[in-house]
Amino acid sequence: MSRLDHLWAGWRSDFISGATQERPEATGSRPLPCVFCGLLSSGRPDEELHIVWRHGGGRVVALLNAYPYTSGHLMVMPVRHVPDLEALSPGEERDLWEGVRLAVVAVKAAYVPEGVNLGANLGRAAGAGVPGHLHVHVVPRWAGDTNFMTVVADARVLPEPLSQSAEKLRQAWPAA
Repeated sequence: MSRLDHLWAGWRSDFISGATQERPEATGSRPLPCVFCGLLSSGRPDEELHIVWRHGGGRVVALLNAYPYTSGHLMVMPVRHVPDLEALSPGEERDLWEGVRLAVVAVKAAYVPEGVNLGANLGRAAGAGVPGHLHVHVVPRWAGDTNFMTVVADARVLPEPLSQSAEKLRQAWPAA
């Protein structure tokens, strides 16, 4: 009989509770602002927001996760606030998957990982921290990349600041 282990990431609860968006039709209330829409419409420079890439048509961006699982953890997303894959326009869909492909190429060039996780949590029940704004995670992985710090100290060890990760990925980003 196998035992199911649990990995607790309690440090994410503040982020998730602050970034989620309720559907107003389900709650009868106004939705909370979307953290991604707030960043993308802030007018702040891409370097400050850790945006690594913007699609030429402006429909899709790639930015670093502010709470990464490892250095180089990117999110690729449409600029338009859309919760579901089926709600994407054909152009957004094409640009999103091209962005995911380019992100994988850049992550492999910048970090030389042994593998890459791709993931999209569609909806709150699926684990989406920001369920109203579709995004695809691109995470470089190495054999044994989780260590005792996660278990013992409830912390992740990241060897570089987000600004350095962003610069590495910008330099490794392939020409479209």
